[in-house]
Amino acid sequence: MIRFFIIQNRAGKTRMAKWYQSFEEDEKQKLIEETHAAVSIRDKMHTNFVEFRQYKIVYRRYAGLFFCLCVDVNDNDLAYMEVIHNFVEVLNHFFTNVCELDLLFNFYKVYALVDEMFLAGEIHETSPPKVLKRLELLTNID
Repeated sequence: MIRFFIIQNRAGKTRMAKWYQSFEEDEKQKLIEETHAAVSIRDKMHTNFVEFRQYKIVYRRYAGLFFCLCVDVNDNDLAYMEVIHNFVEVLNHFFTNVCELDLLFNFYKVYALVDEMFLAGEIHETSPPKVLKRLELLTNID
């Protein structure tokens, strides 16, 4: 199960945070800081999996952004790596060459994408065409 999904830049600024487990506000801030500390110091020679408290962080770095999922220790690491890649591909297709500013100024669309792909801390939809079709429907409502 996914505990939280965080997108951060190299400086540690959080660009998106979605929580699937309830945490106090102080604890959320602490988790964000500890997650950034754990993933930002690792280079490309290390794996994309980090033991983190009683969970593990599965992350991928794309350009200057870290896409981090905190999951249960027994969950399939590679499945989550693929989901992160899928998420970034959909973002890239939806925003046409996505950049950090797209995430900032269109945060509501990013959250809609997260809600289409993940449901209650589980992977809900993995098909990029289906997700893109739903996102197009949502944006046409605006």
